Amino acid sequence: MSKKALERQLEVNEAKSVTNNIRVSPRKLNLVAQLIRGLSVSQALTQLHFSEKRIAVDVRRALQSAIANAENNHNLNVDSLYVKEAYVGKNLVMKRMHTRGRGRSARILKPFANLTLIVRERGDDKAQAVKPQKKTAAKPEAKTEKKAAKKPAAKKESK
Repeated sequence: MSKKALERQLEVNEAKSVTNNIRVSPRKLNLVAQLIRGLSVSQALTQLHFSEKRIAVDVRRALQSAIANAENNHNLNVDSLYVKEAYVGKNLVMKRMHTRGRGRSARILKPFANLTLIVRERGDDKAQAVKPQKKTAAKPEAKTEKKAAKKPAAKKESK
């Protein structure tokens, strides 16, 4: 009698990669994660390869892991993958002391972060990937029709 397997939380055309305990501030990691959100996988890899941020190497490694998961575990087409989600979470914070002058000390915080990447296969659902269009301003003609409709009807003449 074993436990039942957990149901898959992602959709059929998605794959995920989680990297824990990355030695960087979540705020700095989120700057790199913003670079790749919504990009195709090849563009995201290129963006990370040429990024000057130190942490871009770890993000690139996590993205390659997500791509490998998609290809090997879920049989997805690598050429049609894009980064659906890239989000960052806090992890532990190491506290250290730094000696200062006159017998004082200063606190040093060494934060860690978690990174979760979800890649999705772009297929027939291109309509979902496209951003919704902005609403256009109502035409002046439509406003005049509304005003005419709000006016009370003329009284009927009685005989």
